This record gives sequence, structure tokens and C-alpha cells, in this order.
Amino acid sequence: MEMTVREVCAEPRFCIGQQFYTRGRVPHLCTVTDIYTTRNAAGDLVKISYVATHQLAGQIVTDYDVPEATIARGLAGDHTEKEKRS
Repeated sequence: MEMTVREVCAEPRFCIGQQFYTRGRVPHLCTVTDIYTTRNAAGDLVKISYVATHQLAGQIVTDYDVPEATIARGLAGDHTEKEKRS
């Protein structure tokens, strides 16, 4: 049985307010502030992306195209365990 994009991505996986860490040498704690959905002319859901913010040097930085995989990879609960081991 094949699944269409509409069945797989029927609704966003993460809610507004979800916190996650970015990857890299200096991870930032980000918060999802909005969810963007893209639909084609037929009304089928094509893409879900997230808007996230974090603070850097006292300024709020906003990323307007965060993929779902980035949030899943950096969930806040998973990252804190890694910090405790360091």
C-alpha cells in the first residue's frame, strides 16, 4: 500500500513552543514559534516547515525554514543527557 504525501504529512509533528538544540560546535536552544504549510493548487499538502528563534549576543535570531528532521534530531531532552556526560 502506497501512502501519498497528504497521508504522511497530514499535520505537523511538533507544536509551537517545542524546544530543541541546533547542531554544531556551539549548540543554540531554539524554540518553534510558527508552522508554515505549503499546498499545491489541488489542495494537497506539499511541505511543512517550522519557524524557530534563538538568542545570540542579546539579539533574537529567527530561522524561517527549519525542517522537521532538524527539530527531531535536537530535541531538548535528548541534548541535556549528552551535556551531563561531558
